[in-house]
Amino acid sequence: MQNVKTGPVVIVAAVFAPIFLVLSIILFGGGDKAAANVCASTGGSISVDESKLPKVPIAGYDGDQLTNAALVINAGKALRLSARGQTIGVMTAMGESGLKVLDYGDGPGPDSRGLFQQRDNGAWGSYTDRMDPTISATNFFKALQKVDGWEKLEPTKAANRVQRNEDPYHYQSYWPAAVAVVAALGDVPATDGSGGSSCGIPGESGKGDDLPWPNSPIYQPSPLGMYNRECVDFALWRVNQQLGSTSAPYKVVNGTFRPDGVLLGSAVTWKDGWDAKGWPTGKTPRVGAVVWYAPGAGGADATFGHVAVVKAVNGDGSYVEEGYNGNPAPNDHTYYTRTVQNSVPSAFLYMPGSK
Repeated sequence: MQNVKTGPVVIVAAVFAPIFLVLSIILFGGGDKAAANVCASTGGSISVDESKLPKVPIAGYDGDQLTNAALVINAGKALRLSARGQTIGVMTAMGESGLKVLDYGDGPGPDSRGLFQQRDNGAWGSYTDRMDPTISATNFFKALQKVDGWEKLEPTKAANRVQRNEDPYHYQSYWPAAVAVVAALGDVPATDGSGGSSCGIPGESGKGDDLPWPNSPIYQPSPLGMYNRECVDFALWRVNQQLGSTSAPYKVVNGTFRPDGVLLGSAVTWKDGWDAKGWPTGKTPRVGAVVWYAPGAGGADATFGHVAVVKAVNGDGSYVEEGYNGNPAPNDHTYYTRTVQNSVPSAFLYMPGSK
């Protein structure tokens, strides 16, 4: 199995998929756009006219790579997979071979071949089958369909259940590019009904101090329904980013997060909010997880507690935390980072599909 992509790739966030969608309309017409959505777990399949592929790169892929992507998409169409399933196939081929038909393997799999780096173990057919984009994609999709509940798994984990490589998150960084390629080739949306992206990835969020309202007056409501520049305001911004929602109307806000209609509220009630929503929690730091401090824990406010976000996890088990309003005045209500031992917070609140 390939763990390093061959050739450079420019990873394009899913929120830019509409750019490629417009490009696809101009250059090469449409697919089954009325019924298919790249990121929906159910819905129709996409078909691509392989004779009308674009002459310009999409998310860093061009030429034979886009031809191979089209063949993967059409193999999924023949099996009546959803557009999301087809996109998982393209993502996997990106992560295994860079969308190239490789006639060599790697250290863990020296006998791996083709787009999906399938092994010579009898499970993937003959050498000719593994080197054929359509046949190898068909065999990948047939194996994917046998994975129980694959439609609801995080895409990288669904692919990992088939490919069985060591790192279940190996494919995660290829998902945005796969979304862009499939949305463009198939002329289909990568958005939900409200127009926001439904292609978010747990752990994939912004970089540094990117809160859109960093100078807004404190103790006034933010677009997320929290007070501006409080710890909960920044943490909920990161949650929305991971859900693919980076502009209004946001996917989750203070008043809509919980299914029971109760406000998500101050930090002290966030663990209850996660439980009410049925989202996972635990004691292990993971990039993108919300760090929850009960009142008084780790120096948090004795009444309201504190929330932050895991920015990175260190080799010794400690983690780098980012957030707002974690410093005393006059540096409160500003962005901060710090390294924390994983035993300090009360819990980690995970995004759905990340645990």
